Amino acid sequence: MKADSYQLEIIPGLAQVDAGQWNALLSPDSTPFLKYEFLNALEEAGCVGGETGWQVAHLIVKDSSSVIVGAMPMYLKQHSYGEFVFDWAWAEAYQQHGLNYYPKCLSAIPFTPVQGSRLLVKDNHDKNSIQEVLLNSLKEIAIQNELSSIHVLFPMANELKALVEHEFMLRDSVQFHWQNQGYENFEHFLSALNMKRRKNIRRERSEVLSYGITFSHIPGQESSDADWEFFYRCYANTYIEHGSQPYLNPELFKLLVQKMPENLHLIIASKDGSPIASALLIVDKENANAYGRYWGSIEYIPCLHFELSYYQAIEYCIREGIQTLEGGAQGEHKMARGFLPKTIQSAHWLADEQFSNAVKLYLKREQAGMAAYVDELAEHTPLKSTKVLP
Repeated sequence: MKADSYQLEIIPGLAQVDAGQWNALLSPDSTPFLKYEFLNALEEAGCVGGETGWQVAHLIVKDSSSVIVGAMPMYLKQHSYGEFVFDWAWAEAYQQHGLNYYPKCLSAIPFTPVQGSRLLVKDNHDKNSIQEVLLNSLKEIAIQNELSSIHVLFPMANELKALVEHEFMLRDSVQFHWQNQGYENFEHFLSALNMKRRKNIRRERSEVLSYGITFSHIPGQESSDADWEFFYRCYANTYIEHGSQPYLNPELFKLLVQKMPENLHLIIASKDGSPIASALLIVDKENANAYGRYWGSIEYIPCLHFELSYYQAIEYCIREGIQTLEGGAQGEHKMARGFLPKTIQSAHWLADEQFSNAVKLYLKREQAGMAAYVDELAEHTPLKSTKVLP
């Protein structure tokens, strides 16, 4: 089918489309964060939309039979919070020159620094033509509405070529992922680490246990309202301690339990029979991936964060045959716990030619610095023998 045979629409919410049609766009290896259930829950709970600065504006492509065959999760942003790819300096430079950086156009999963498809195309359809419609239309929309820029965060590697062909500039980010090397148990994992890291982890775990801490693993299907009320109390407390407000609200987690409990796994730490901390994993057992998302506590225990967010999560992954545990954005301290650096990219297009050229030079320097940074990290690998993840 030719590109001009498709119809593009902008929808202000996923409630306007059928869940089955949206999920039919997802490939078997898509993350849970791309599911209709997850993105719609963000909208339904009010975490995006309204006065949040995240105006929902998903792009969808329909064929001549009005069937959705392509899409991009899309938002008009009035700020740069909740993205994990920092462009505050770009916004400041625009302002200094009397130009408006906001609103800008963003294709991403809100508050979620996880790599995944951003140019969604239904299986057995003309991928190149549909991607062409999406990207050409997106740039036209940005120009017609005088938007400063378009940002596609953490797309899949196989989408980068199409983005570059449409004049998007690539920017590197580094995350830290744990890889299961066929470990039989946690001790087997420790045996793969160098002596310094192995001793440090054993010391940290021993310190936590000295406080009499116990742990409960609760699959989403078995969780209770009380479990989630406690989890949210911990989650919110993390933000409060840093002098900010949480991005997400209790309603979101209630909706996620209803819509996709199979993808949720709570870990709760207790002291003297009372819960004091919790962490959440988003789990994709079909693709053997887990994503560490949120943690918090109501009582300080030394090293409890490492135990709950990393060591308990690693034990769970080994037990369940999970191959990759993603620890979220940033955090060199994760390397000391067995995580390895992984470079992933985002794509950026700026309407103003002068600013685009300046950013291009900046990204070239930044990329060289990032490559040197990753090389330096590789020299401090926690494993006895390994390679930096591609």
